[in-house]
Amino acid sequence: MSRIGKKPVIVPSGVKVEISGNTVVVKGPAGELTLNVHPSMGVALDGGSIVVTRPDDKRLSRALHGLTRSLLNNMVAGVVKPFEKKLEITGVGYNANLSGNKLTLQVGFANKIVLEVPAGTKCEVPDPTHVVVRSCDKQACGQFAAEVRSVRPPEPYKGKGIRYQDEQVRRKAGKAFGSK
Repeated sequence: MSRIGKKPVIVPSGVKVEISGNTVVVKGPAGELTLNVHPSMGVALDGGSIVVTRPDDKRLSRALHGLTRSLLNNMVAGVVKPFEKKLEITGVGYNANLSGNKLTLQVGFANKIVLEVPAGTKCEVPDPTHVVVRSCDKQACGQFAAEVRSVRPPEPYKGKGIRYQDEQVRRKAGKAFGSK
């Protein structure tokens, strides 16, 4: 049996879980999330927890068992405390600006890059060189942060670009000039 899949998902107080057929809706103080569970997976409320069951021990069922439990756990965790990704912009003249739901990045290109913040995702720019992405949906938070980072990934020679705050960028030595 799946080690992850067999663990129940504890539902904290203040979070409502509704299960109807293959649809699970989780509501909490930070938002509301919906998941369509694979038809072969069984999801049930057992007291103050969510239990995921699988029909057999086939490879697909085993994989979906742990996946479904992890997705439900992330939903419950996200509606209690939203997930966040912090990005920092490194480089002379590189900066970010937020106006409405448009994130404008000026990162060394001739034009400014404008990204629209998706619905359900919040973006903050505490100062021009830092961007904070928050969402109760873990996938949406990570996806938008990855899209922002992909505009100008950090380069290995000077370290310029957009990186996650805890990301380590491996630096390379520049040209080595031989002595004559």
